[in-house]
Amino acid sequence: MAAMHEDNSSDLREVARILNEVLGVCDVVTQRAARLAAAGTVGILKKIGRDGRGGITSGRIKGGSHSKMRRTAVAIEGGLYTSYSIFREYMNEAMTEILGEDISPYVILKITEDGSGIGAALLAATYSSPSVTNVQLL
Repeated sequence: MAAMHEDNSSDLREVARILNEVLGVCDVVTQRAARLAAAGTVGILKKIGRDGRGGITSGRIKGGSHSKMRRTAVAIEGGLYTSYSIFREYMNEAMTEILGEDISPYVILKITEDGSGIGAALLAATYSSPSVTNVQLL
């Protein structure tokens, strides 16, 4: 900060240099956060068997001699994903890298609104309904 305050040059060369360094750090942090978010998302998909790797609910539909992948929508809410295009781009790239080129087209990240309200309503409905048993909450 001292170097920036003391930069009296007409083009603020030192300020620009420091801000470029800060921008580089911001990019590294954003990329890391997006990759962690993607890893967590894929971890949940794997846990529920929707990562295309097999298992009891592998996300595949049996049809004829081969199976076909079912699409899985992942609802995402929050300003970071919705408003920060670089974060969104990095997360989409990481999802493709982790899932692979053949599986990733079947996993759709979908922006939603009021996700916490919807989640709370679903949770309340699950616990208040006597007919619902063996519900697994992640």
